[in-house]
Amino acid sequence: MHLQLVELYVFVLAAFVGLFTITRVPALLHTPLMSATNAISAISLVGSLIMAGADAGPLPTVLGTIAVGAATVNAVGGFIITDRMLRMFRRGGRRGGGDR
Repeated sequence: MHLQLVELYVFVLAAFVGLFTITRVPALLHTPLMSATNAISAISLVGSLIMAGADAGPLPTVLGTIAVGAATVNAVGGFIITDRMLRMFRRGGRRGGGDR
């Protein structure tokens, strides 16, 4: 019981730190910040794959499978939105890199 209370305290503290960190980020840094959160989402995808593949019983397998789907949608959607945001900053007259 005591360990669960400590874990809940750490979770709530991390939520507040994340909220105050995100709200103080200038608009110019939102795209790099989104790229970092996409990387974190990809890490959670790996963790959910491990949980879904572990033979820990039916409930952890089902929850791990749901987590795989949610993390995949989150990571792919984040990369799509980041790409769209980066395309907004490209100059129209210059053709650098590969336009799609």
